[in-house]
Amino acid sequence: MKTLINGIHAVESALKNDPDNIEQVWIAENKKNQRVKELIHHAEKRGLISHRVDMKMLDKLAKTHQHQGVVAEYNAPASYTEDDLLNLLDEHEGTPLLLVLDGVTDPHNLGACLRTAEGAGVLAVIAPKDNAVGLTPAARKVASGAAETVPFIQVTNLVRTMEKIKKLGIWFIGTSDKANGDVYQQNFKTPTAIVMGAEGKGLRRLTEEHCDELISIPMAGQISSLNVSVATGVCLYEVVRQRQS
Repeated sequence: MKTLINGIHAVESALKNDPDNIEQVWIAENKKNQRVKELIHHAEKRGLISHRVDMKMLDKLAKTHQHQGVVAEYNAPASYTEDDLLNLLDEHEGTPLLLVLDGVTDPHNLGACLRTAEGAGVLAVIAPKDNAVGLTPAARKVASGAAETVPFIQVTNLVRTMEKIKKLGIWFIGTSDKANGDVYQQNFKTPTAIVMGAEGKGLRRLTEEHCDELISIPMAGQISSLNVSVATGVCLYEVVRQRQS
């Protein structure tokens, strides 16, 4: 599926990790800094011509002003499936860590979650197909390359997928203000899937009911909750901390 990606990080990452699927690159004619020169060099090494165009053309292509002067046509690989997820888990040799996003609709939040997931060593990110955002150009840009390296798997029935994965020994830990314990009291050294709720709404009832444990994030101030991408970072890096200790 052809799509457009924009932003220096996103285009650089695609050129590095999936160059065969880059069709062409457009760069603002007034952009001549070192990073742009390196990007042009990487593109030319792969036989791609970098088209120099004005900013109005880039705005029209990207459908946003926030493209950092770089846009690329990307032939996105076929989407991952539930079977791919099961294969990933079967082939993984370490202690798996998954991230489940239950109905995140903001592409910027999805991109930020993917970027954090990549840094924390998450094996795959799972989300429902309905009432949730996919890998839009905005999400890819914010992910800064993580969209090309972390499998993002959208499933038709999230609860059914959770039940299948549970049979493989994965423990589902959901975040909820109803929880009795917090993230720092939970043991994350076993195979784990962190389950995050949608912006403002939290976990859906059925998703919450199918979690094995519920945890909360301690809040010392007057604000009752964190942005989903920030909360994701808190939880994932507590897993990292425990597994490294």
